[in-house]
Amino acid sequence: MSQNKIWVIDDDRAMRWVLEKTFKEEGLDVTSFEDAQSALDQLNTDTPDVILTDIRMPGIDGLTFLGKVKGSFPDLPVIIMTAHSDLESAVSSYQTGAFEYLPKPFDIDEALALVNRAILHINKLQQQESAKAAPIQSTEIIGESPAMQEVFRAIGRLSQSHITVLINGESGTGKELVAHALHRHSPRSSKPFIALNMAAIPKDLIETELFGHEKGAFTGANTQRQGRFEQANGGTLFLDEIGDMPFETQTRLLRVLADGEFYRVGGHIPVRVDVRIVAATHQDLEKLVHDGRFREDLYHRLNVIRIHIPKLAHRSEDIPMLAQHFLASAGKELGVSPKILRQETKDYIKQLPWPGNVRQLENTCRWLTVMITGREVYPEDLPSELKQIPLNKADEQNKAQGAIDRIAVHHWDELLGQWAIQKLKNGEMKLLDIATPMFERTLINAALQQTRGRKRHAAELLGWGRNTLTRKLKELGMDSADDDEEDESNKAVNE
Repeated sequence: MSQNKIWVIDDDRAMRWVLEKTFKEEGLDVTSFEDAQSALDQLNTDTPDVILTDIRMPGIDGLTFLGKVKGSFPDLPVIIMTAHSDLESAVSSYQTGAFEYLPKPFDIDEALALVNRAILHINKLQQQESAKAAPIQSTEIIGESPAMQEVFRAIGRLSQSHITVLINGESGTGKELVAHALHRHSPRSSKPFIALNMAAIPKDLIETELFGHEKGAFTGANTQRQGRFEQANGGTLFLDEIGDMPFETQTRLLRVLADGEFYRVGGHIPVRVDVRIVAATHQDLEKLVHDGRFREDLYHRLNVIRIHIPKLAHRSEDIPMLAQHFLASAGKELGVSPKILRQETKDYIKQLPWPGNVRQLENTCRWLTVMITGREVYPEDLPSELKQIPLNKADEQNKAQGAIDRIAVHHWDELLGQWAIQKLKNGEMKLLDIATPMFERTLINAALQQTRGRKRHAAELLGWGRNTLTRKLKELGMDSADDDEEDESNKAVNE
């Protein structure tokens, strides 16, 4: 591995230093550049095995550099690093030909593992797929959580493919948005995107909707009518809630997927179409197959590539960003100044279960835009259905915090025992879910106070690694803590 050459391009000197030091310790031959033009000039006389480059740099940006490299060296793996981990960056990176997309902050071991994978890739001489980036609407899907990064990666990898995709996720998670993104960033983007919800159409009309009908096929069929398959010809047909499709219709759909043709209702001449199918469901299709309510052969036809959309409660770090976006959109739509979430409101809504997922959050933001008079949104401004039970729970958590705060000056085990006994008498469940975050906050605050905000030293006092403390601070909503003493390596990886 000592012969493999790695190039690092980043205008951040500390980032270059960390990566160069790490890769050299692994026996790699490393050269670093502070701008993309210097690397392009060097490519005239030398070629590395792997390149890591930032996106946003003075002069030539990372995506422009990537395009130039792929034009001359299509097999050369280029890893894109970015602190702007959004859908636009992910899709643009993959479509321009990136080997992989690495959002900051990242663990240095993750970067090393990715470089080793790229080296294996180039050693096997696998052809990198490159394509010109398509225009992107940055607001189509919003999220910076790890779960959404996986979704962005999947969309990017599938952007130039015609393959069938199955999207699963709870109602309101944004499955149709993902389907739109798959179409918009595909070679079919100039052709129609047609959506049809199986659960919203009477069962006796679904076949007519999908396949159309001939004149005289049934009473009232006075003219020939195209179905959704013909309307979507050359483009994408999105079949939402595919689990609700009648069993008989599943048989006809299977033939279209297998042969690319079908008959209109009442017709005798086959109609050929070129359509990409993207299906979605909130149901467990495997269980439906087991219960005999969904064809197993159709399931395998649809389940070529699956994208899972996480429910909103599993990407809580995205909730304030989504809410502010929806408030801005609602304000623009209604011609009023957008409402602004106070920090305590952001903290509060991150803890709510949001059973209706993103759709419920969007509807809540519309309600707030219309109903509250002030510019700032306080927790008590939220709709009553979001306040009653969750607010009682929050009050209990505040009481738990009060008990924990007294532990430092009293017999902590006695107080904790009294608190737990009282909770159990009141019928409370999952005490650890309430108490553990409180304990962790208390211990972290104590360590940060002892070290005057120096996270690296605080992590050592707690018996954690630096990255573990950073992750905990984010999980507990404490990532605004001061970070006065960061060594160059920690700064680089987290900027």
